[in-house]
Amino acid sequence: MCGIVGYVGERNAAPIIVEGLKCLEYRGYDSFGLAVADGTATDGGGKLTVVKKQGRISDAGSDVSLACGNIGIGHTRWATHGVPSDVNAHPHTDCTGDIAVVHNGIIENYAELKKTLIAEGHVFKSETDTEVIAHLLEKFRNAAAEKGLSGIEKVDFAVKNLMDTLEGSFALLILIRGFNGLIAIKRFSPLVLGIGDDELFASSDMTPILEHTQKILFLEDNDYAYLMPDGIRLFGYPSAKTVERDVKTVDWDVESAKKGGYEYFMEKEIFEQPAVFVNSFRQKIDDGAVSVLKKASSITVVACGSSYHAGLIFRYLMEKYCKIPVRVEIASEFLNFTTAKGTVVIAVTQSGETADTLAALRHAKANGCPVFAVTNVLGSSVTRIADYVLYTRAGPEISVAATKSFIAQCAVLLRIVSIIGKGIFEKELFEIYPVLEETLLFDPADASAVCKDAENIFYVGRGVYYPISLEGALKMKEITYIHAEGCAAGELKHGPFSLLTPKTPVVAVCTKDDAYPVMISNIKEMKARGAPVIAIGSGGDADLKEIADIFIPLPRSKNICEVISATIILQMIAYNTAVLLGRDVDKPRNLAKSVTVI
Repeated sequence: MCGIVGYVGERNAAPIIVEGLKCLEYRGYDSFGLAVADGTATDGGGKLTVVKKQGRISDAGSDVSLACGNIGIGHTRWATHGVPSDVNAHPHTDCTGDIAVVHNGIIENYAELKKTLIAEGHVFKSETDTEVIAHLLEKFRNAAAEKGLSGIEKVDFAVKNLMDTLEGSFALLILIRGFNGLIAIKRFSPLVLGIGDDELFASSDMTPILEHTQKILFLEDNDYAYLMPDGIRLFGYPSAKTVERDVKTVDWDVESAKKGGYEYFMEKEIFEQPAVFVNSFRQKIDDGAVSVLKKASSITVVACGSSYHAGLIFRYLMEKYCKIPVRVEIASEFLNFTTAKGTVVIAVTQSGETADTLAALRHAKANGCPVFAVTNVLGSSVTRIADYVLYTRAGPEISVAATKSFIAQCAVLLRIVSIIGKGIFEKELFEIYPVLEETLLFDPADASAVCKDAENIFYVGRGVYYPISLEGALKMKEITYIHAEGCAAGELKHGPFSLLTPKTPVVAVCTKDDAYPVMISNIKEMKARGAPVIAIGSGGDADLKEIADIFIPLPRSKNICEVISATIILQMIAYNTAVLLGRDVDKPRNLAKSVTVI
């Protein structure tokens, strides 16, 4: 997964591209690059300038913004083919230097294409799959010239042949010297266009565009577009016929994508969660969607990462309160299992572009299953596959680690449980805002002081607190690089007990629910092995406080509210631990925000 940005207009493109890439660094940040050109030059004239470097664009000097031209493309990278280096950074060019390409996705047949192109005399510089695209365009443009084609017909010929040839997923922005515009191509990777006043934008997502315009055009798979000074020319492949896509007005506040005085985006996004949860939970769900869910004999949730944990929470509560069987599958494994026709399949994906989740949803639909999507992004790929879409109300989330998007997913899934369960815990969750505000007053210093020196941390819980423990462990390992493992408390005696030592903290979530007595026993057993215990429990629990080394009381509330409060506490402990260790909280190593490659 990578971030790409493009611009066509009257302004100098380079500064706009640079600022856009800074907004997209959560998608990848091991290297960056941009290419700019003077679009007014005639075919064969003008200059195409490429600047690319290993490292983060946020750390680069001002020289990257000095290239001049009114058309530009840029890229911030998360490596899939080739180590991070100046050479492997995008854009990639052809042998002539007339074509520059940036790419998000994976070209599955690049090895055989590269072999053929080398045999034909093309010289490759990088180890990437992307470079084959530039050389293919060079090849097809030459073939078009031999046919006597020029201008837009020459470009058409090259683009259509390129799309015939490539296999895999790709969002492409292409700059050709002498062509007064940009070429944008989308297949299974996110790409949106922005329409401003006498200028056009392209990006992997809306974040870099919103500062310039709120008019967004969402490309669909196999769309290709020419972004020209006089507007957008949009076509569908393979028909090559003109297509129309609705232009949406997106009301996200651009300021919400800025830090607003917080040290890190993650901290800001943690503190936005009370409003995010309430706004997401209170939304109305379409009657048709409710009817399908009520008739379901079973439900399967497909998701990855934090979204998978949200699905597990949904399973515990849906089965308990609504008596509907629920499976939760990791999206990348879903294709290995049989799903009965008629099973309702719910895909949970923050970005709506997670490649494994999209593949799972297509598989479910092909098997005749009604499919739902829970997503945060209007117009994302998942919204065009699903029969029903339930939007979270998280707004833009910049930090790689999911916090408010996870809470928003939980809110929407809990809303489903509440509706199917005839209003179960609806009153409590409608009124949860002050409970979550009180939760945010928690000082994680003592817990973080214990965690920061650990090499391993166990997170344990029972029932619905088991997936919350999984999520807490994920947050800790993501941003601190401390190995953390989430366990069902009952499983500790089946192996993990051997790892408990005085240097192995245990974070236990133990509220006064049905599992409380046995959880108390489990915690005592862990204490007997010498492990320091950080216990999160119901406010006023004197027994738990006496047992634990550190006791964290949740605000007094109904148990369902404690589920959300406990999640926020675990986020805060992980965040504070990462800060104490000096980690780059928003951009943890080797990770990126949206996994758009399989």
